[in-house]
Amino acid sequence: MKRYLRSLLLVAGVAGLSALQAQAQDKPVLNSAPPGPPATTPRPVDPTPTPTTPAPEPTPATQEPIPAAPPTPDAPSGLNFPNRAATKAGGAEDQPPSKKFLYTNFGLGFASNGGLNQFNASLSPAIGFRLTNKLAVGPGISYAYSSYSLDNNARNAGFALNRQGDQSIKSSSVGLKAFAQYIVYKEFFVHAEYEVTNAQLIDFDTNNGYFKYNRTVTTPLAGIGYRSYLGEKAAVDIVALYNFDSSVLNSLYPGLVVRFSLLFNIGK
Repeated sequence: MKRYLRSLLLVAGVAGLSALQAQAQDKPVLNSAPPGPPATTPRPVDPTPTPTTPAPEPTPATQEPIPAAPPTPDAPSGLNFPNRAATKAGGAEDQPPSKKFLYTNFGLGFASNGGLNQFNASLSPAIGFRLTNKLAVGPGISYAYSSYSLDNNARNAGFALNRQGDQSIKSSSVGLKAFAQYIVYKEFFVHAEYEVTNAQLIDFDTNNGYFKYNRTVTTPLAGIGYRSYLGEKAAVDIVALYNFDSSVLNSLYPGLVVRFSLLFNIGK
């Protein structure tokens, strides 16, 4: 009986201890720490971005003044204007783009003597070689077409060139030539050439009138020209030449010959 009572008391003591622990856990714990500062309200954020101050620009370095050029014959004051010595593209003062060029000219001429008119058209291609920036020489070939006719007064009077009643005589001639050019100032140059031609000319016989015959003709020509550039590779020349042997019956060309020439630079 005592053993049962002891067991019952032990069970009752364990149950009472569990109840006390549960009450200790349910009891609120008081905060014994000192009170802190009041909470602050957060400051609203400004949506406008704050402008940033640009970095200062670097101060440019001070440049030394350029000393004036010494006086020259072209600039006595020592001041040179930009491009003062420049000319048009390919001008005489410029370096030529090549040492060789093709030179083809087409010529027209007219002369009248003693009632006989002579019209002439010529074509003469050549190859030029520049010995310096201003001097060029070269060989070439020539072809000339000539037409001889009486003037209007003779035709109106019923005259003819010969007994056959021809109103005109036409001829063709082929030859060789050599030329030389020298640029005097910018686009202006002097031109000279000498031509040897197997020519068809006309002569006069008192019994038969005018007739055509073959003859070797030498023609010295000289004059002035003007060059208009079409870029670095091409140019157009207008040349006026005087024929120093311009007799109508013994010359291939009239006294004044005007030629239009094309120049094409080739090679380097």
